[in-house]
Amino acid sequence: MAAERCTIEEELRGAIATMTRAERQLASHILRHYPVALLGSVTQLARAAEVSSPTVVRLAQKMGYGGYPGLQGAVRDELESRLVGPLAKHDRWAAQAPEGHVLNRFADAVMANLQATLAQIEQTDFDAAAALLADPNRKIFATGGRITLAMAEYFVTHMKVIRPQVELLMPVSNAWPPALLEIGRGDVLLVFDIRRYENAVLQLVELAAEQGAEVVLVTDPWVSPAAAHARIRLSAQVEVPSAWDSTVAIQLIVETLMAAVQDLTWETTAARMRRLEALYERARFFRGRK
Repeated sequence: MAAERCTIEEELRGAIATMTRAERQLASHILRHYPVALLGSVTQLARAAEVSSPTVVRLAQKMGYGGYPGLQGAVRDELESRLVGPLAKHDRWAAQAPEGHVLNRFADAVMANLQATLAQIEQTDFDAAAALLADPNRKIFATGGRITLAMAEYFVTHMKVIRPQVELLMPVSNAWPPALLEIGRGDVLLVFDIRRYENAVLQLVELAAEQGAEVVLVTDPWVSPAAAHARIRLSAQVEVPSAWDSTVAIQLIVETLMAAVQDLTWETTAARMRRLEALYERARFFRGRK
């Protein structure tokens, strides 16, 4: 089976060290605004990145797309993958499935996802997200879609132990108004959204951003439309030999973020945890040894 081509985002990150100064400036702009930056004209992209139009064309050629139209076509092909449903994903994997037990095939795919996720996340973006979540002057809210809401709930359950003022936001329109009342300028909304992207999540993000919330988005390589409103975007690889995408790499991001926040707030977190353990003990919440 032939190896799949890297995403355009991965190609840019891999080649950026070999680019000229103008090309690096262009690539950095594209990566900050991927994939939206590549949907306009050459002139629009050049103006937004503050480079010349020939620089845009030259970079597309160096990437092997022949020119900007070829690069745009590749981006549109990637975007079409956003809408792939479970049945189509299953058929594609089944047609290409190598021999061997599904446990091995699935584990290999998950391990590759973890490696790819770690390789593509910018450490400065991760550290900035952790700093926002650790800031005691900011309230924290988390939300997700039909599948990823479980990630948000997992995050909130643990984060409530680490620090106060952490809430789960249900992506249901009748629950938004009272929740949005509590979101102030500078508060943080952690959003989980992978394909197929949900309108309810996007609408909630738009409303929160209008109120001045700092949006941290955890998404997939095809990038949720909510990225247009995000201050920080962390992308996880999710494809596995299944009709469903995998959330293992997302779990890695969540647990690492929690560990980073815990380190940043340990003095107050340790005291908070001691109080919580005392309450558990008084309530006899956990089973003791016989």
